[in-house]
Amino acid sequence: MDGIDLLIVIAKVVVSFALALVSVILLVWLERKLVAYMQVRVGPQRAGPFGVLQGLADGVKLFFKESITPRLVERTVFLAAPVMALLPALLIFLSIPLGKPFRIGERLISMQGLDLNIGLLFILGMSSMAVYSVVLAGWSSGSKYPLIGGVRASAQMISYEAALGLSLIPVVIFAGTLRLSEFVANQAGNFGPLPAWHIFAISPSFVLFLLAAVAETNRAPFDLVEAESELVGGFHTEYSGVRFALFYLAEYLNVLSMSALAATLFLGGWNGPTFDGLLPGLVSALLPTVWLMLKTFAVIFLFFWVRATFPRLRYDQLMELGWKRMIPASLVWLVVFTLARSVAEFGVPWAS
Repeated sequence: MDGIDLLIVIAKVVVSFALALVSVILLVWLERKLVAYMQVRVGPQRAGPFGVLQGLADGVKLFFKESITPRLVERTVFLAAPVMALLPALLIFLSIPLGKPFRIGERLISMQGLDLNIGLLFILGMSSMAVYSVVLAGWSSGSKYPLIGGVRASAQMISYEAALGLSLIPVVIFAGTLRLSEFVANQAGNFGPLPAWHIFAISPSFVLFLLAAVAETNRAPFDLVEAESELVGGFHTEYSGVRFALFYLAEYLNVLSMSALAATLFLGGWNGPTFDGLLPGLVSALLPTVWLMLKTFAVIFLFFWVRATFPRLRYDQLMELGWKRMIPASLVWLVVFTLARSVAEFGVPWAS
């Protein structure tokens, strides 16, 4: 690796993180506007045009507020937990292929910060790391409400990580790879009148993945680790100022990352018409990234719609859904898919 390659890597990281942070600002505004519309309210309208800068205003406010550290906390862990929440979300987003590779001279530059040959396993590992920040934040706060939230988080993550991983096995078998860029390449072209997206071939995996992703990101109706009506604020009750802002940012980054992963695995990623020859070259080059962002925001809309529609589950209902519904459904679908794939590949064993 020479100096130019190092600069390219740094540029990829900076662009990916900048895109993620700008997207979070838009997500905060979009969620508030959509939920307000569904509840017949106005939503944010003062900070910027149509209130679009409300997320930025909240971030600036939290940044300048005093961060209070209670006397009974485990100080080192208490301070490290917000950073531990943010890093896995950023690394997951860094692994998403954001657009079509392009050439500058003899160099082929991918629109992806980390193009690992075990990219999907890396993402699953990073998503499982996120639970440590919540558990450690709850334990180190020295208060009973954060501790209960942390215990709930550990049980919830373990329950739904199993369903999340099982739902992705058919996708891996269908595409024959763990590299995210190859998942996108496998969905290029058409399958009859439809795009060759995985959602049309293995739609049960998409439904199971989406439900598990909502639970993994602690979003309503699975937000039992926060549960304001029961636990004040759950694991981040004792956090304030910029430390609370990091948890807030990590939650929306996780939603963005999981939605981008769903768009990459099931909705064709950046695949889409580029209208070569009809549009200027730069516009055609940026269109794949636009398609990915549109698909990502379509999945994010489902997150917001679920939040505005369903009430919060009881904790026993949360566990029952994970262990008695999601995991068995994932196992049944895996067996059905494997049998169907085997018959399609090798024929019916008893036919001869």
